Amino acid sequence: MLNNGQQHSIEKSRQLQRNLYLAAKKDKQRRFHALYDRIFRLDILWRAWKEVRENKGSAGIDGITFEMIEEYGVEEYLLDIQEDLKNKKYRPKPVKRVYIPKPDGKQRPLGIPTIRDRIVQQACKIVIEPIFEANFLDSSYGFRPKRDAKQATEKVKKELYKNWYVVDADIQGYFDNINHEILLGLLNHRISDRRVIKLCRQWLQAGVIENGKYYPTEKGSPQGGVISPLLANIYLHVLDSYWENHKELGVIVRYADDAVIVCRTRKDAELAFEHLKRIMTKLKLTLNPQKTKIVDMNKESFDFLGFRYQKFGKTKCGRKLPYMMPSKKAMKKVKDAIRVITCRKSAYEGLEQKVEKLNPLIRGWRNYFQHGNSTRRFKQLDEYVWMRLWRRVYYRRKQKKYREHVLYGFRKWYATSGIEYFYYLNKKRYVAVF
Repeated sequence: MLNNGQQHSIEKSRQLQRNLYLAAKKDKQRRFHALYDRIFRLDILWRAWKEVRENKGSAGIDGITFEMIEEYGVEEYLLDIQEDLKNKKYRPKPVKRVYIPKPDGKQRPLGIPTIRDRIVQQACKIVIEPIFEANFLDSSYGFRPKRDAKQATEKVKKELYKNWYVVDADIQGYFDNINHEILLGLLNHRISDRRVIKLCRQWLQAGVIENGKYYPTEKGSPQGGVISPLLANIYLHVLDSYWENHKELGVIVRYADDAVIVCRTRKDAELAFEHLKRIMTKLKLTLNPQKTKIVDMNKESFDFLGFRYQKFGKTKCGRKLPYMMPSKKAMKKVKDAIRVITCRKSAYEGLEQKVEKLNPLIRGWRNYFQHGNSTRRFKQLDEYVWMRLWRRVYYRRKQKKYREHVLYGFRKWYATSGIEYFYYLNKKRYVAVF
């Protein structure tokens, strides 16, 4: 818990953000100086600590955890950081390389900075984000204040009512291939404080520790860094700006490195594809040839941010309507998560413990997908959850003479268990069906 003084400091930092945003919005060519001194202000560092602490996460290569910092004293720790930044002694440590599995069987590399570096990165983000946010366009939805994936998916569906072709773009290894010099040049367009540019260069070139061995980073911005999403948006703002000045090419909707361009005709889509390849070449990026394609919505579909978009049905005028529903990949992912919670390895847990683990998963998935045409998928998942829990009760009691008795008891328990429903509007009907 933060005391009143710390809460006042956080409000003070928000006021600074508002002032920077308004100044940047007023003059979109202005370059800002004297930002470095604001990064190590104690109110900024307190807010940075609070936000980094809320995100949790593991320790970096130094092994220092949040609990160790709290035992040492948070204020003392922040004062040490402030002193290093003031005296220009701060040097970021290399990030720790870890891998997380992807749905296609591959692994995504993540770079985990130390908590100290995360705090400084968050402080820098607090100061410089409003400046670039004033320039960012409505076509960008990823990792931005008051913008999210739901808005991006709804925008795509809205555009599909009157357009029939889509360029489904996939940038190959985007975060691993960001060119440092181009990115620093883009930062330099709005920031004239060389100390801030130097900080960003140090983070980009800090290197990676993998299996105890150091590897330098000559390009890319490690996924896992606090400031990486902002830097990624600054880099692809070039793409957004180009499309803003060439609206005849179609409507672009971008969420970080995922982008679709919605066009009226195939000719427009082919032209947009050529322009997209040209911009990627200038940014020294590559489109994935297997995943980047032109989609004809009359007979094809595409996936974007977990949704599958498809046109079918007809209006009175004879036109097909766009629908968005959970994609096959999203369905497989949530079923895998349900299967892990309800598998036999966790048979020692009671049904109540399984319900406690399932409810946050169901609630989060439902909240994200409920604004689409998801009714049929929700019903399928409700039935899947019911069957998984029923199997955990019945798999040891296969004799027919016990089955009806056990099933009656299970239905009674399920109706009062407090388990969440994907298709929650028809809760009573589901109990009867199951």
